[in-house]
Amino acid sequence: MSLPALFDLAGWSAAHQIVVEQALARWVSVPGVATATAGPPAALIESMRYAVLDGGKRLRPLLVLAAAEAASAGYPAPTPSVADESALRAACAVELIHAYSLVHDDMPCMDNDVLRRGKPTVHVKFGEASALLAGDALQALAFELLTPDETRVPAFRQARLCRLLARAAGCAGMAGGQAIDLASVGLALNERQLREMHQLKTGALLQASVMMGAACGTLPAAAEQALARFGEALGLAFQVVDDILDVTADSATLGKTAGKDADQNKPTYVSVLGLAPAQAHAQALLAQALGALKDSGLPDTRALQGLAEMVLSRTH
Repeated sequence: MSLPALFDLAGWSAAHQIVVEQALARWVSVPGVATATAGPPAALIESMRYAVLDGGKRLRPLLVLAAAEAASAGYPAPTPSVADESALRAACAVELIHAYSLVHDDMPCMDNDVLRRGKPTVHVKFGEASALLAGDALQALAFELLTPDETRVPAFRQARLCRLLARAAGCAGMAGGQAIDLASVGLALNERQLREMHQLKTGALLQASVMMGAACGTLPAAAEQALARFGEALGLAFQVVDDILDVTADSATLGKTAGKDADQNKPTYVSVLGLAPAQAHAQALLAQALGALKDSGLPDTRALQGLAEMVLSRTH
């Protein structure tokens, strides 16, 4: 299953990334809680912007926007302005949750890392207390973005988007997976246990990105279920590739510390399966993801397909 030559993934991604970057820069600098007389501390905003802007692949926002476009093509949908507003807010909210998780994961009480996206981590740059608060504020802002005035995003859609994101970020998702990860240092996990951990820690937010985009359109139940399978397979594939890159790429290429999983004695797909089987497993997961897209019956899933193939071919 290959992309038609007429579809320019690089051009599509670049155009959508610009929109996301502009929105993030606007929303992170001026939170809705600010007033003319008493706004949030400038130092807090600076650390939040440092954590979010000028770095990252923006895969999660792109998945939201690609799924929203796929969900709106050929099916009854709200007016374009409402659909676009919902999708953009959802895309930025997912990225804020992702950014907050990286800030907290990098802290000494977690992974104790000093490099992220090619620059010092937030706690190294601003101190641990400021990093903790920046992460807290980014998480809160994500849900603020999802709940604007009802004239901008219908209340039913706000509720659904908040539920999808909260579940993916909480104890049944990313936070729960991180807890398992911390408790698994030095343990010999089998492939099933490793999969269950990463379905929560990494996969849940990637799958939620797809489903939040789908929630911005109107889809038959069968199409939604197929997109859920796509997101699940893609989320796990992303982590398998991440584990592979941790042992095959250097820190300069990754923009973060290479080899840290092995140094910290963490179980990974490479340590559990071996390098070649892990690479084969990533390819099998890509095939599952693309098969789910085909099953969705959606008329245009080229952006989603391209992003999935990019996940497998990425070098950082």
